[in-house]
Amino acid sequence: MTVLYEDNHLIIINKAPSEIVQGDKTGDKPLSDLVKEYLKAKYNKPGNVFCGVTHRLDRPTSGVVVFAKTSKALSRLNEMFRNGEIDKTYWAVVKKRPEKEEDTLIHYLLKNEKNNKSTAYDKEKPHSKKAVLHYKLIAASDNYSLLEVSLETGRHHQIRSQLAKIGSPIKGDLKYGAERSNPDGSISLHARSISFVHPVSQEKIEVVAPVPEDNLWKAFEKSI
Repeated sequence: MTVLYEDNHLIIINKAPSEIVQGDKTGDKPLSDLVKEYLKAKYNKPGNVFCGVTHRLDRPTSGVVVFAKTSKALSRLNEMFRNGEIDKTYWAVVKKRPEKEEDTLIHYLLKNEKNNKSTAYDKEKPHSKKAVLHYKLIAASDNYSLLEVSLETGRHHQIRSQLAKIGSPIKGDLKYGAERSNPDGSISLHARSISFVHPVSQEKIEVVAPVPEDNLWKAFEKSI
């Protein structure tokens, strides 16, 4: 677990691809519990430690995750996420380069609960949710392209399903059409940075998460 930022109200972690943010049916220990253990040990706290989950990242995704250390910060951060006051930037590695180097994608996503997958459609369907993202090509190698993605909406598997819809599934993402999996079971999607006004101190917070320990990721990070 790598801590990127910490103060009295917040702690920001660089999530590894295998970690889960919150407990699920696998029974694996979630990142929220690891953060609690870290805080308990660091500050020698007796009893329960507060750690509020403000947003989630898919398990095979890496990068920035913000946790609240106080209930005051949690309620304010939840509201800020709801109101779109928090800017997140993602990096996505794709094998098939998109036709346009920069574009805004607008689709309608329909989630299938049975297979935990969202399908992107060009036109609205019953129960679908509008999904909007912006991407631009920021680096390329012989075989792969690196896209910088920002979201206007926060839908289930939004980046994964929308990039797959335009024929550029994320590297390693078998669920959305990648040819093969990554050796560690990750997908090449990384929550690269986050910026927002601190919910208590009102300072501007900007945090960048180093990419995973992987040769392709490292090469892309160096090239920018």
